[in-house]
Amino acid sequence: MITKRQLLASAAAVLLPLAPAMAQTTAWPTKPVRLVVGFPAGSSPDLMARALSEGLSKALGQPVVIDNKPGASGNIAADQVAKATDEHTLGIVINGNLTVARLINPTTPFDPARDFAPISLLGTAPLVLTAAASASGGTPAELLAWAKGLGDKGNYGTPGNGTVAHLGMELLKSKTGIAAVHVPFPGNPQVVTALLGGQVQLSLLPPGIAMPQVKSGKLKAVAVTSPTVSALVPDVPTLREAGVHGTDLEVWTALVGPASLPRPVVARMAAAVAEVMKQPETQARVLSAGWQAVGSAPEGLAQRMKADTAQLSDIITSRNIKAD
Repeated sequence: MITKRQLLASAAAVLLPLAPAMAQTTAWPTKPVRLVVGFPAGSSPDLMARALSEGLSKALGQPVVIDNKPGASGNIAADQVAKATDEHTLGIVINGNLTVARLINPTTPFDPARDFAPISLLGTAPLVLTAAASASGGTPAELLAWAKGLGDKGNYGTPGNGTVAHLGMELLKSKTGIAAVHVPFPGNPQVVTALLGGQVQLSLLPPGIAMPQVKSGKLKAVAVTSPTVSALVPDVPTLREAGVHGTDLEVWTALVGPASLPRPVVARMAAAVAEVMKQPETQARVLSAGWQAVGSAPEGLAQRMKADTAQLSDIITSRNIKAD
């Protein structure tokens, strides 16, 4: 028969090794938190970081410092976060870093599924299927029929092989019979120039880049790729509404840490993000930065990573898509 004293001794033996970690986590953060951003100042992921930093500083009781480390579509910064041994180094990354990075480039130095601790899905945004002003039709269905009618004489532009815009267009082609040929460019500004000049006829563009041209009458917005109408472009219908299914796709940004980050630290940071995201002033800043505010639990981000990887891996494999 186990005595009460034996039970207490067994409980103490289990809890004793956890005591230092619990004490350390309770005190976290003990110094400034560094947010590594894989894109330059003024980019949409950077603007997200800056929209959150002040509120997070107040919630955590420590400064939140933004450290821009641009390069390789954010993979340089993501790798730095994956290899961080400091519990105060976290990263603002995009969906490409956390889903298909290694699928399109086997030399990627980190494994998205293994090397990160998901903390929070911060914000999402649709892509706008954008057509040249010469496109025939006014409704999404008419514009899609026009795009299909181009056959392989049509072109579509993206900011590079393996980008979300590239994968999204190939996914759209697989569902609609559109046969436009891919033309990669260094970035979205060059894509817009090519659309305006007639070198390409289609593209999937971020709302902040597409809509000024659409509103001026220089380009046409066909539909958005999100499952529901977006607050970022409330006047543009979805592809679902146009009768195209299986093409739901969003760009998103997220907060992660290294896989070694203790779970209580992950929970503390996720709770702080959720608290800050509820504030109207933060939501307004996030929206102006081109994102719809989310602020999910860690499990929500982990599920999004898994779902998007599964969705895009098929198109990557079937179309043999590789990074530049």
